[in-house]
Amino acid sequence: MTVFFPQQVWEPPSENAEDVMIPVADGVELSGRFYGRDKEAPIILFFHGNGEVAFMYDDIAPHYQRAGANLFVADFRGYGRSGGSPSFSTMMSDANATLTFARDYLEKAGYGGAMFVKGRSLGTHPAVEVAAQQTEKLKGIIVESGSAVMDRMAGRYGLKLDVPPVKEALCRHEQKVSSISLPLLIIHGERDDLIAPESAVALYDMVASQEKEIELIPGAGHNDLLWLGMAQYFGALAKFIERFK
Repeated sequence: MTVFFPQQVWEPPSENAEDVMIPVADGVELSGRFYGRDKEAPIILFFHGNGEVAFMYDDIAPHYQRAGANLFVADFRGYGRSGGSPSFSTMMSDANATLTFARDYLEKAGYGGAMFVKGRSLGTHPAVEVAAQQTEKLKGIIVESGSAVMDRMAGRYGLKLDVPPVKEALCRHEQKVSSISLPLLIIHGERDDLIAPESAVALYDMVASQEKEIELIPGAGHNDLLWLGMAQYFGALAKFIERFK
């Protein structure tokens, strides 16, 4: 079963955005796009969903800016103008390299706001990775339409959960998720039939943070919660980054 759906497309940025290329390995760079609002405002490093590309957030970025955030959207390998081919293993190492790059790049450009990480759907996995591995560099983690409960995903893709290497990998992953102490905001569609709300609740329960909340968007599925619950969505996001910045 295919896991990744890379889109190798790109459109030039508007006057209010800038493109970046993020070095993650020898000869491999990832594309990204930064939407600046204010040099003292919080920064959201965003790992998007499957089949998406950074430039697709041109129309959505102003909503983040009105909510009080600068937005840095990063692509995966094989997506947008990025080199390489996507895999879960490289996604994890690339996520850490992307956070390091984004912090250095924005600091040199004069942006000094607190940084949050956000993952949507597939992008939840790299967001969880940096939240666990680089906690001290972040103020919080936001998850949209996502789950980091890997045993359900492994089962969905036909992996045998009782095989020792799989059991060991799932155990290490659970330990990683359980180690996250950053404030957590989960935004999820009440009728999501791709990643059930129960999976979001399982992630909520697994994360160790004492500061965590779930925002369920009534009547929304996996891909339409932003449009069906725009005010609720960005109201929750704005409140979260303001509280923990």
